[in-house]
Amino acid sequence: MMSHSYNELGYAVARRVFPEDEVARLREHYMTLRRRGSYEKDLVGVDASSRDPLKRYPRMAQMHRWDDTSLRWLIDARIRALLNDLLGGDPYAVQTMLYFKPAGARGQALHQDNFYLKAQPGNCVAAWMALDRADEDNGCMLVVPGSHTWPILCTVKADTTVSFTDVTVPVPTAYEVVPVVMEPGDVLFFNGSLVHGSLPNQTADRFRRALIGHYIQAEAKQVGAYYHPALRMDGTPLELDVAEGGGACGEWASDVDGQPVVTMTGTHTVMRKHE
Repeated sequence: MMSHSYNELGYAVARRVFPEDEVARLREHYMTLRRRGSYEKDLVGVDASSRDPLKRYPRMAQMHRWDDTSLRWLIDARIRALLNDLLGGDPYAVQTMLYFKPAGARGQALHQDNFYLKAQPGNCVAAWMALDRADEDNGCMLVVPGSHTWPILCTVKADTTVSFTDVTVPVPTAYEVVPVVMEPGDVLFFNGSLVHGSLPNQTADRFRRALIGHYIQAEAKQVGAYYHPALRMDGTPLELDVAEGGGACGEWASDVDGQPVVTMTGTHTVMRKHE
């Protein structure tokens, strides 16, 4: 069952939530938006002449604030029902993202989403939908099963030759990093503390496009400033407090048997407004 996987491992995949024809329309919709150029809320502008694939096809964020297709997907009844099953009730919606990840693009270093969202109390949850087949060749999602029980870890510098983000979290070799292979229309749900990321797209001609929604549990009273306003799942906005972040973070140590354990001995020295 999905809820068992989500509770035990920190993630669960719902297969074929959206049919192929609907996925194809979404794929073309976002390609059309990207071909039209940059938008006011873009994180990075388009540079069509760049040798970096991620500058030719940069990710988009918060599209639901100006694009009805994105808003409808974010609060879609199918997504809503699955979130209710996993969380026991409606969450609040706070973000949309579209990753194009063309051939040759860098991946994203291992990280935890709630480092960015700062949802308190409770946590955030992601709904990550594949718009293409996502596998190890084109840089599918990587997850560390069970890491959702960890606190938010202190970050370290990432290798920006293989990651488009500059911070990551260390994971001891005792823990397995698992690829999540998905087909178009599959949706991966994962807890905001789950350590996850992706490797580069090593193919010559394949995209790995993904449409993502971020949500926060309904008991949350605050979230990072970038994610305001939050929306109820019927699309109406609500006011929450702004989370400032900072404070203690987890560092790895060894117990008496030499096994890795997390201790809250660190302090956040890096702050990011968004992922």
